[in-house]
Amino acid sequence: MDITILYGTETGNAEMLAEDVQSALEDAGHEVVVENLSDVAPADLDVSRLHLVICSTYGDGELPASAQPFGEAMKDAPDLSGLRFGIFGLGDSEYETFNMGSQQIEEMLVAAGAERIGERVTHDASGDDMAEDVALPWAEAVVEAVGADA
Repeated sequence: MDITILYGTETGNAEMLAEDVQSALEDAGHEVVVENLSDVAPADLDVSRLHLVICSTYGDGELPASAQPFGEAMKDAPDLSGLRFGIFGLGDSEYETFNMGSQQIEEMLVAAGAERIGERVTHDASGDDMAEDVALPWAEAVVEAVGADA
């Protein structure tokens, strides 16, 4: 399966997690590309590829710096019907704005016609689990769901 992992990050945590997910999916035989949301325009999204989005939350719940240009561009987004995506959030439940970054990206994509596969899964930095211990099963489940539909 051809997969694009998009990440939005402030301090690099989502980028590192995206690379871990990439490695695991490549080991399973998938062709995977990782891109920073700062380098992607909505019109560039290829609907023939599954998209996995990993986004952290920054400050008072706004998108992290690398996802802000994408968020701005989504205000004039093209029709993204046919785009399938999974969404994963990184955050800290100690803050009232827990995982609002991933929620915002999800809402933008759905409003443009994209289809979310599975539930939005989040990692809590205040919890005991490592982010990759939550993200890898999430990614595998999204890929499996899309594969079952093929």
